[in-house]
Amino acid sequence: MAPSLRPGKSRWRGLGQLSPWLLVVASLLLVRFSKGAGFADAYALITRPFWPGSAQREWIVSARTVEDQARLQLLEHDNLRLRALLELQRSGSRQEDVGAPVISRSPRGWWQQLELGKGALQGFQAGDAVLGPGGLVGRIASVTPVTARVRLLTAPGHEIGVWLPRSRSHGLLVGRGSSRLNLRFIDKDPNVSPGDLVTTSPASTLLPPNVSVGVIQSVDERAVPAPTAIVQLIAAPEAIDWVQVRTR
Repeated sequence: MAPSLRPGKSRWRGLGQLSPWLLVVASLLLVRFSKGAGFADAYALITRPFWPGSAQREWIVSARTVEDQARLQLLEHDNLRLRALLELQRSGSRQEDVGAPVISRSPRGWWQQLELGKGALQGFQAGDAVLGPGGLVGRIASVTPVTARVRLLTAPGHEIGVWLPRSRSHGLLVGRGSSRLNLRFIDKDPNVSPGDLVTTSPASTLLPPNVSVGVIQSVDERAVPAPTAIVQLIAAPEAIDWVQVRTR
């Protein structure tokens, strides 16, 4: 008679056959509820001795080099700006020139006006010319004892007479809400070209004479009744934080 298996041994053999499947199910459940964190940690531990690889090391060095260059450019730009402000304050030591900080600007009127931290107590009055680093930016529109409001050249519709030294021609500079202004010529043949300097008139009485204003960017010779041009201001009113007021 063949020997029969005992019930205990049969039960353990069945469990032994099911154990691999139980491990698979348990592993899947672990991955499901941990969202793969365990495998990611295991991979990190295994590969950590090889970090960073040659490609990663080159990428890190390159990124740090770019960061250092960008930081150096920002420092150089800041240094130039501070030097310009220092020179502006020094040039404002003349009796009729007074340096003043920009204390307020309205986002809606960014190209129209700005507020200065000095006013009538420093001799400011409506009509005084306001200069930034590089040239004229506007004129004082109103004053209080300690503040002044400046109407920028870029304000839409703001008009001033200007002069082109090379061609010795006059024109009317009109603001249009950006750093580029329209220049309307009086003569039908003003003999101007891109790159020409635009200044205040040498005979001006409302503005200081021979003050730089901008540079011609393009000319429309087909405009009627006379040619027109686009002028880029030399002083950047959108980024200015210190000005020079030429009192009268």
